[in-house]
Amino acid sequence: MGTDDFAVLAAAWDTHGEDIRHLRREVFVREQAVPEEEEWDADDPVSRYVIAVDGRGRVLGTGRLAPDGKIGRMAVLREQRRRGIGTALLRALLAIAGDEGFHTVYLHAQSQALAFYARQGFITEGPEFNEAGITHRKMVLTLSRKPG
Repeated sequence: MGTDDFAVLAAAWDTHGEDIRHLRREVFVREQAVPEEEEWDADDPVSRYVIAVDGRGRVLGTGRLAPDGKIGRMAVLREQRRRGIGTALLRALLAIAGDEGFHTVYLHAQSQALAFYARQGFITEGPEFNEAGITHRKMVLTLSRKPG
């Protein structure tokens, strides 16, 4: 793989949890100052995950789909951003949601990421709110029905 290459793979907490925890700790706890105790929750072991990896198998990004249809914990290493990794992760999560029969999904977008999610068709819903010391807005997306 070249420097611009990455692959998005399905992952699971029990097999990839160490890599996922490391990446989320780097992005959310260290970079964004989310308190460590607020980063981990009951959805961690029961969510569906995707990871982006480079040619050496290094995890560059991750995201999850919780059992209630909430997409979250979208994170890409700072030096890997603006390469399409976040978009690829989100599209993979949306495909999983569709395969699992969700008609709508939602997320809590950091205010600085609203445009990113809007480009993927998400619509803001409700007022701004604070989550882990960061301003967010709820966003929702109705998934396209597959023919047949």
